Amino acid sequence: MKPLVPFFLFFVSVTSLAQVEGSVTDNQGNPLPYVNIYLENSYTGTTSNEEGVYTLDIASTGDYVIVFQFLGYTTTRKEITITQFPYQLNVALPQAALSLEEVVISTNEDPAYRIIREAIKKRKENLDRISAYTAKFYSRGLWRVKDAPEKILGQDVGDFNGALDSTRTGIIYLSETISEISYQRPNDFRERILASKVSGNDNGFSFNSAQDANFSFYENSLSLNTAIVSPIGGNALGYYRYQLDGVFYEGNKLINKIIVTPKRPKDRVWKGVIYIVEDDWQFYGVELTTNGEAIQVPFIKDLVFKQNFTFDEQENAWIKISQTIDFGFGFFGFNGDGRFIANYSDYDFKPAFEKKDFSNEVLFFEPLANKKDSLYWQQIRPVPLTLEEVNDYTRKDSIQELRKSKTYLDSIDRKNNKLGLLDPLFGYTYRNSYKKWSLDYEAPLPGVHFNTVQGWNGGVGLNYFKWYDENRTRWVSANVRATYGISEDRVRFQGSLSKNFNRTNRLRLSISGGSQVSQFNASEPISPLINSVASLFFERNYMKVYDLTYARLGYRQEWFNGLRAFATVGYEKRKPLFNTTDYAIFPNDDVDYTSNNPTGNIPQPAIEEHDIIKTSFDANITFGQKYMTYPDGKYNVGSNKYPALFLGVENGMAASNSDYNYTQFKARLYQYVNLQSLGALQYNLKGGTFLEADDISFVDYQHFNGNQTRVGTSFSYTDVFNLLPYYELSTNKSYFEGHAEHDFKGWILGKIPGINRLNFNLVAGGHILLTEDRKPYQELSIGIDNLGWGKFRFLRVDYVQSYYDGTSKGAFIFGLKFLNLLE
Repeated sequence: MKPLVPFFLFFVSVTSLAQVEGSVTDNQGNPLPYVNIYLENSYTGTTSNEEGVYTLDIASTGDYVIVFQFLGYTTTRKEITITQFPYQLNVALPQAALSLEEVVISTNEDPAYRIIREAIKKRKENLDRISAYTAKFYSRGLWRVKDAPEKILGQDVGDFNGALDSTRTGIIYLSETISEISYQRPNDFRERILASKVSGNDNGFSFNSAQDANFSFYENSLSLNTAIVSPIGGNALGYYRYQLDGVFYEGNKLINKIIVTPKRPKDRVWKGVIYIVEDDWQFYGVELTTNGEAIQVPFIKDLVFKQNFTFDEQENAWIKISQTIDFGFGFFGFNGDGRFIANYSDYDFKPAFEKKDFSNEVLFFEPLANKKDSLYWQQIRPVPLTLEEVNDYTRKDSIQELRKSKTYLDSIDRKNNKLGLLDPLFGYTYRNSYKKWSLDYEAPLPGVHFNTVQGWNGGVGLNYFKWYDENRTRWVSANVRATYGISEDRVRFQGSLSKNFNRTNRLRLSISGGSQVSQFNASEPISPLINSVASLFFERNYMKVYDLTYARLGYRQEWFNGLRAFATVGYEKRKPLFNTTDYAIFPNDDVDYTSNNPTGNIPQPAIEEHDIIKTSFDANITFGQKYMTYPDGKYNVGSNKYPALFLGVENGMAASNSDYNYTQFKARLYQYVNLQSLGALQYNLKGGTFLEADDISFVDYQHFNGNQTRVGTSFSYTDVFNLLPYYELSTNKSYFEGHAEHDFKGWILGKIPGINRLNFNLVAGGHILLTEDRKPYQELSIGIDNLGWGKFRFLRVDYVQSYYDGTSKGAFIFGLKFLNLLE
């Protein structure tokens, strides 16, 4: 009987309290997925599932008119009389009969252009047509994989908690959300999650939300990692060709079916079909496709958007009632597809909102939203499950308790905890999943580097992690690490202990201490890997370091929404270090290693040995920060509308040399501005000043992130001067630095024939550094980003020109962004 359980549940899911049920096909009997089905002149409706099966909940018996609407097919109305439930109603939709008889044909251009111009003219009015509403929202998300590899780069992939069958195929993510949404122009939005379900995880929360599904083609562009120009955007005529395929009537409304094709296939654009209502110049429906290359997410293949609208006479507006997003993906041997569906119902366009109804909280989960049982979902789910989805829920839910049991978790741990032959060299993790703790062994080989102070150096470490709930909102972490430099012949030890109390205000306390080799610039502008290559192959030992012995207490917490506080207090003992080796793989007689003094190539040390008590307090302010409230914590959404402000004060006190005591005040303003089809602008402004700091240690100067290697590793250059020597302009006086970078994301290169096929991004930047008693230092740059092959685009090339004290220098910077992922 066991194999019949999914079929029984499938039957129950489409009949239990369904009221009206049936299937929708074309005239050949093929199922039609995601057909809109609703009561005429209302927002009581549903959508057929992938198999064409639907259920429509109706409150009582009586006479009804049910509307079946699907793009490319004739809208069908069925008058029915219901005397008892459930009521069976199967419908076959004929393909829409298109005509051009009523269209005035011009010899100069396709008649579609007249329609598009009218739609563009009315775009902003239609975008703002609805000033406020409430509605019910249902969403379902699904990811499938096919023939998944067992290993990637030698690491076991696993079976995704039982999701994959013997052919390594199956659903790896399936979730549903029922919510109530509220909107008020211009930007007030709130979503209240009533129910959330994740297959195989009764403690999980679906990340499907109405705000994430809110895509409007009335906008100039849609933001999908990058901006994709709408077919009726203000500048759409420069991106698309249009062809009127035909017209048909929906009641007394004339609908124009228009084929949309890109002028340049490599632009950030769509292709497909849009339906525009004559005289209203609003959407009746869209069916548009873009791809991963256009949105610059290489593992995505195709991305297909479908939206359906229905006419509301009172609002004189076509209202979106459903949306589906289909996609295919492939990377590292993984291939699959997925779909997110959204269904809108029970609109109210005259809500009586009060001021308290909206705040920065944009999403709220009811406390027991993820604890609803299957009967609840059978009663409320507007779109029936497919047999595949029923099977997935049944199988994963049935083994869920088993997978939480001590016997099962111990068996999995025994398999994963087996010590491999190379684990002592590359690392090892021992995990006790049932008791919720793990122990990581940090092996020496991945962290072996070279510098002229320590020579070849590396370390080993142990990291203990204990979590107290399934979502790891509360945890304790402890680690100890030992490092050794061969040439220096010295071992150093470090350790730390941290406790995270919750995911609401993210209170975290930490204590740390030990001894380490530290760069004078605590931001570590040159990575150990880059310095190792520069030293061993070119005899360029750019990294300058000192010996730091310390004990430190740390605190961080969000005091209230938008304000995070960070504080540290600690004892530090600093000592100078000196080169102990001149080893190089390729010695160069024309180049010698420089001393370990960052202020100049002199044998004297940059600092004297000293002790100091150091404190810092920082506040990070995010204006207009939106957030989502989940039962397990608060998730900040942030806001690009306003810049973020960082304020800080740093003190050195009780130093062994009283001249080393000081105070520094500092501030930072930064923002990422999405300019839609024009690309994105980032800026980062920093400034500060010192008090009583004339003779402080060089360690405590304000250092600026320079770069002498001609290699960049960051994804943007808004915190680095790419031609500035690392410590040339370090200061203990007032300073200001500013960085701005504009990524045009195809707005320029995408329009150049031939070059647009390469999918490169043009990037321009400007940088300035002002320090007291010195002339300004400036850099201008122009570069090309998104370089690479196929799905792997982690390269960038910039030409940078610097200006300082009457001199100008230029050089190419080669961006190896993948190194940022490895560090």
